[in-house]
Amino acid sequence: MCMIMGRQHDLNNEDTDDPVISIIMPAYQAGRYIGQAVESVRQQTCEEPWELLIIDDCSTDDTPQIVKNHAADPRIRYIRQTQNQGTAAARNRGIELARGRYVAFLDADDWWDADKLRLQMKCIGRTKAVLCCTGRELMQPDGTPKGHVIPVPKRITYPMMLRTNVIPCGSAVLRTDIAREFGFVHDECHEDYILWMRILKKYKTAAGVNVPALKCRLSEGGKSRNKLKSACMQYGSYRYLGYGRIRSLYYMVFYMLNGFGKYLSPSKE
Repeated sequence: MCMIMGRQHDLNNEDTDDPVISIIMPAYQAGRYIGQAVESVRQQTCEEPWELLIIDDCSTDDTPQIVKNHAADPRIRYIRQTQNQGTAAARNRGIELARGRYVAFLDADDWWDADKLRLQMKCIGRTKAVLCCTGRELMQPDGTPKGHVIPVPKRITYPMMLRTNVIPCGSAVLRTDIAREFGFVHDECHEDYILWMRILKKYKTAAGVNVPALKCRLSEGGKSRNKLKSACMQYGSYRYLGYGRIRSLYYMVFYMLNGFGKYLSPSKE
């Protein structure tokens, strides 16, 4: 079972204000990029107080040392897993430990625009949405722009998501109680997609802020790079959600067509 390994592994200062938003950042062998990800959180213009939970999934590189460079910020908490369990388990551990009313997710190799959380909290206040996401800009492995922006619709529904996943995990903000209600499951599938679908089935709609506030690094070997692996994971996600083989293959056609459109079509501002 995952656990916090003593006080020395928790960089949080108990005297800080209770956070409204708990940002969960799984990290494994993330020393090369995590500094930029953490700094993008620290630069947020959002007025609501936040905490950052870095869940280290047993990294053996310099990830702990990089995180310690930010230890003076009392809003940052570093939790090291006792054994490597994968991204879904790391996110679930963060959800379990979150003190905020909302949780947000950011991978250690991605980063945010400074006004990302501010725009989303404003949208949530206006729409009362339980789940909110933003658009994203695709970046090269070295962090330079790929010249491609993927937008999001203002209103997202379950039927829409059956044909394509428009919610990037690294852009999502949702209520903590709802994240705990469902959690991330099946790391071998698209665990974030499964979570969004289970939420939408019960709560009907999510909100989108059509600004590319998430900078998504297309790292070598990532899901978005390996199209065959991603397609197999998507098929497994449909099956987990209860769809038979024929219906799953039917939706896979739309998933693949929309996938080509998202990643290969000209950038949409």
